[in-house]
Amino acid sequence: MSGSILVLNCGSSSIKFALFDAIEPPPRQASWKGKVEGIDSDAPTFTASDCAAQAIRLDPTQPYHAALARIRERAQLRLGNTRLAAVAHRVVHGGSKYFAPVRVDANVLADLKGYIPLAPLHQPFALEAIDELLRSHPGLPQIACFDTAFHATLPDVEKLLPLPYDAWQRGLRRYGFHGLSYEYLSIALAERYGERARGRTICAHLGSGASLCGMRNLQSAATTMGFSALDGLMMGTRCGALDPGALLYLMEIEKLGVSEVADLLYHRSGLLGVSGISSDPRALLPEENANERARLALALYVRRIVREIGALIAVLGGLDMLVFTAGIGEHNAVLRERICDGLEWFGVELDRDRNAINAATVSGAGSRVLVAVEPTNEEWIAAKHCVGMLDRDEVAIS
Repeated sequence: MSGSILVLNCGSSSIKFALFDAIEPPPRQASWKGKVEGIDSDAPTFTASDCAAQAIRLDPTQPYHAALARIRERAQLRLGNTRLAAVAHRVVHGGSKYFAPVRVDANVLADLKGYIPLAPLHQPFALEAIDELLRSHPGLPQIACFDTAFHATLPDVEKLLPLPYDAWQRGLRRYGFHGLSYEYLSIALAERYGERARGRTICAHLGSGASLCGMRNLQSAATTMGFSALDGLMMGTRCGALDPGALLYLMEIEKLGVSEVADLLYHRSGLLGVSGISSDPRALLPEENANERARLALALYVRRIVREIGALIAVLGGLDMLVFTAGIGEHNAVLRERICDGLEWFGVELDRDRNAINAATVSGAGSRVLVAVEPTNEEWIAAKHCVGMLDRDEVAIS
């Protein structure tokens, strides 16, 4: 028997978790997974692959710690006599220092806390989980796996911001995100499509957060997110790329403070901000015929994606494959169709019947570009990195 890896993906109000066997490589599918949602609400829930959503109570003074404790308790029940070998964490930002998974100690944790302003929706919560486990289980190995790491292959011309050069020297640069998702696609696409995937590929990670990654030879060559997870595409509640002059106006003329601007850009913009209804396209699509703001929100969402795909096509020098992934990318056939319709000029032809059932390949027979739908698996990538870093004696049963 071998031990198990617990993978944690921590957000501000939810924690996703998964257990994998600590063998190399670990199985693609978790042996157990789930999530705690509504941590900051009056009605938190616990859902797992072996149980439906159930209401839970969390200590209102420390709800996040209580949610982590509930996950550890349930994980241990699931494990039985099997030892928990390590915990792998999705950490959004590794800054200019960490471009590969790292075992976290107090010094590494201090470094990572310095990157909280660059990813305030995710970084502090992942680090809170790490910090709590360092105190309560100091001998348990913890591995941080970074969303920025996959983009280490970006050329400097893609990383550089058009600011005075000393900004680059201070670490102000384009990093890119959703790297665990894109790393998984780099493996899965090679397995499914072989050499064709090694050409000019654009992957669209479309979820509550959204970005594009242009790949050559299955490595990141260009991406839409930059210094922070605000850049690039319009998202559920985040604005995406925005004229800096608009920020100056909000602060100088409308007198918004830094925290107010941050709240607006991260939490009150995107699909939610434009529509005034929801950040979820599934809620907006039924409303668009009767509600002009819902229609505009979806039209702008699609337009920004099509525009950025066009820019990446130019940078890549063409396009061989377009891949949709994450919640919206994998499951929303209507938005995939609208995006592909906006790319007909480049020879993208959709098979609408296959698209309607979320088939693995949704392009038509005459399409110049292969269009695919590929489920992502960030948790497995984190588990895979974690197992690779552990010594044999750390995965053996004690």
